[in-house]
Parts: sequence; structure tokens; C-alpha cells
Amino acid sequence: MPEKISFRLELERLQQDVISCTRCPRLVHYREKVAREKRRMYQDQEYWGRPLPSFGDPNAELLILGLAPAAHGGNRTGRMFTGDRSGDFLYRGLYEARFASQPESISRDDGLKLRGCYITASLRCVPPANKPTPEELRQCRPYLIRELQLLKRVRAVLALGRIAFDTYLRLIYEGLWPTPDSTERLVSKLPPRSALGFAHGACYALPGGLPRLFASYHPSQQNTQTGKLTPKMFQNVLREIRRYLRSPQRSS
Repeated sequence: MPEKISFRLELERLQQDVISCTRCPRLVHYREKVAREKRRMYQDQEYWGRPLPSFGDPNAELLILGLAPAAHGGNRTGRMFTGDRSGDFLYRGLYEARFASQPESISRDDGLKLRGCYITASLRCVPPANKPTPEELRQCRPYLIRELQLLKRVRAVLALGRIAFDTYLRLIYEGLWPTPDSTERLVSKLPPRSALGFAHGACYALPGGLPRLFASYHPSQQNTQTGKLTPKMFQNVLREIRRYLRSPQRSS
């Protein structure tokens, strides 16, 4: 019991560190500017306007890695993928796949729970034009590394979009992903980076006991409204993840 309490306390401390972060001046300025000016339809609401903590089940086997908060979604509500069209698409899909308790994510206090699933992001602050700089992604990376050190049951990672996909692989190829294997031994086992291309529905088994990597197009409004990403396409990926998580766990 003390170990379980300590694990949850450490995860909570990490989220508090995330929320108070001011490492990137451009992002601090932009997130606060958006929170002050607001969108007309949300003028009566108080925006979160800070970095976003992660959300989900601390004992999750599935880690979902996104890009960054939306200006009037997560940056407004204070929860990952909450209050915008991307979240509407994502949580309905997770609900249908039985990873979420309800199909909608409206606010931090709407009662939504994730089951066996944990959502985090490559960047915790909303970036202008949804385009973070490489340096901003690098500055945010230590939070993700600390998170992965605590989430010891993760067996599958779902990367939403190319930036999340590259973020995941960068941690691995730079020897930053927490693993029982030694860094040198793990890196020596990895296939050439060029062999791991981003594509919707791609799935890669990796050595050294690493989680399996699954890829999906990001559920941005641009992708879902143009039909580049459909509910059926997303469900197919989640179905493959479910099938993998039901399989016996064995070392690579």
C-alpha cells in the first residue's frame, strides 16, 4: 500500500510541475494571450491558460500520445482533448472501444473516466498555429520521460500524428525511454530508424520489452472533416490495440 500511494503521489507531483512550467516564453505568452482574449462563444468562461496535465488511468496498458492542447479546447478546459472537435472524435472512439466511460468530454468535472488508458502529449502548451518548434518539444520532453518512468504497465503506445510518432521514437533512439534493458544493448537491437515510417494503421514491435507502437492520423478537424480519418479507420486501430493487449505478455 505505501508503494501504491507513493506512485500516485509522484504522478501528482509531476502534473503539478507541468502545470507550473514556464520554460518556453513564446508558449507562455501565447497561451495566456488566448486565455485573455477568448473566443466569442466562450466569453463567459474562465480559460485554463496553463500547461496541461495528463489524464487517465495510472495503471493503464495503453498510452495515447498526442501533439499539443488546442487553443480553445484544452487550453480553455484544462484537460487533454476536452471541449473541441478533436476531443469529440477521440473520446467517442475510446468509448466505443471501451477505454472511456462516456462518449463526450466537455469539462474537467464532467465525470469522464478512462479505463486502462492514459493520455499525454508531446507538448503541454498550445503553440501558435499548432506548430511547436523543435526546441519547445525538447524542453517539454523531460515531463514525458518522468511520466514513463512511473507508468510501468504500459504495453502499447498509440501515436496520434507524425509529431507524436517522432517524439516516441526519438526517446527510444536516444536511449531515453525507461526500460529494464541497458541503453547500449537496447539501441544496438533497434532497426534502422528509416524502417519505421509513419502511416495510419502502422504497427511496430520493438525490442527490449518496449511497448508496441501503433500509429493513427491525428483526429484534427482538418483530418476528420475531409475524411482522411474516419471513425471506422480509428476503430480499426483501437481494435488492433485491444487484440494485442489481450495477447499473453512476453519479452521481445
